[in-house]
Amino acid sequence: MNVETIENVSIIRESVRDFVNQKIRPHVMEWDESQYFPVDVMKEMGKLGFLGVLVPVEYQGAGLGYQEYVTVIEEISKVCGSIGLSVAAHNSLCSGHIMLFGNEEQKHNYLSRLATGEAIGAWGLTEPTTGSDAMRMKCTAVEDGDHYVLNGTKSWITHGKSGDIAVVIARTGELLDSRGMTAFVVERGTPGFTAGKKENKLGMRASETTEMIFEDCRVPKSQVLGDVGDGFIQAMKVLDGGRISIAALSLGIAKGAYETSVNYALEREQFGKPIAQFQGISFKLADMATEIQAAELLTRRAADLKNRGEEVTKESAMAKLFASELAVKCGSEAVQIHGGYGYTKEFPVEKFYRDAKLCTIGEGTSEIQKIVIARQIMKGNL
Repeated sequence: MNVETIENVSIIRESVRDFVNQKIRPHVMEWDESQYFPVDVMKEMGKLGFLGVLVPVEYQGAGLGYQEYVTVIEEISKVCGSIGLSVAAHNSLCSGHIMLFGNEEQKHNYLSRLATGEAIGAWGLTEPTTGSDAMRMKCTAVEDGDHYVLNGTKSWITHGKSGDIAVVIARTGELLDSRGMTAFVVERGTPGFTAGKKENKLGMRASETTEMIFEDCRVPKSQVLGDVGDGFIQAMKVLDGGRISIAALSLGIAKGAYETSVNYALEREQFGKPIAQFQGISFKLADMATEIQAAELLTRRAADLKNRGEEVTKESAMAKLFASELAVKCGSEAVQIHGGYGYTKEFPVEKFYRDAKLCTIGEGTSEIQKIVIARQIMKGNL
């Protein structure tokens, strides 16, 4: 990172940390228990620029880069993975898709509202029967004069109910045709666009996850993002950046679990001394610290490539794979270090443990990341 970026990262880290300690930390377990999605807090973050980190200033965004963005997600996630996930999905998926493929009118209309928190964003690719196998999607968009008519259901959608602006990928061509899908911007309130079932989740419970249902939903052709038929290809490019987001989210959860464990191990005494002095505990902390450093380097490397506009498919998949699996490991080890207390909701580590698992599933499972990495290697991208 250059000097300017390092200074930006330092300032942003302090700003995010102050906000999180004041507005999020006191409510973490309350929101988790009730599965409450704090829209008001999201909008406050929009006013501070946290929802438009990567959006250019001309569209009312912060106009910053991926290093600053990683820092925002990481700092939020060190305290609450749920809010970190919501901020990541808003920035990288919905806003990110419009920023990459929208025309000027669409960017001015939607990015300015998303970046300032006036509107919350959602992104719809996954369906009830098509997760990783997105080319078999059943949600269709049929041309009808100056409109497309959408029918189908999207599932596991972050902000599927509270989102004001959704980017939706629907099939406009033949099944299994990679150029048979198209991306649309659909606004809440459009007739035929409703929210479905809200998922009752293991973790990330304060980040809203619901179905989006389309029943004869008429969307003007002006709402098409990019070219007709390019939706799937666009989505894969969006996910390259999205995986950096999940790597940052994972990194934050891992750091939160680790830092909490260090503090506990230094305070908790057994047999007349802090448990941190026992090799069985100190080695766990040593492993966590070392692997967190590795995860951060992978994530920052991917962010650097993204900032430079270079190919990042392999590196973002590597960062996401390693950091997400590490988050699960750190959550598990944190519970173990805390012993019986770690299994209670009086200490934060059980939540880190629950939240972490989603990171190995969302935006491409760990198995999919390995496929992506392997394909890149076979192409000669060593």
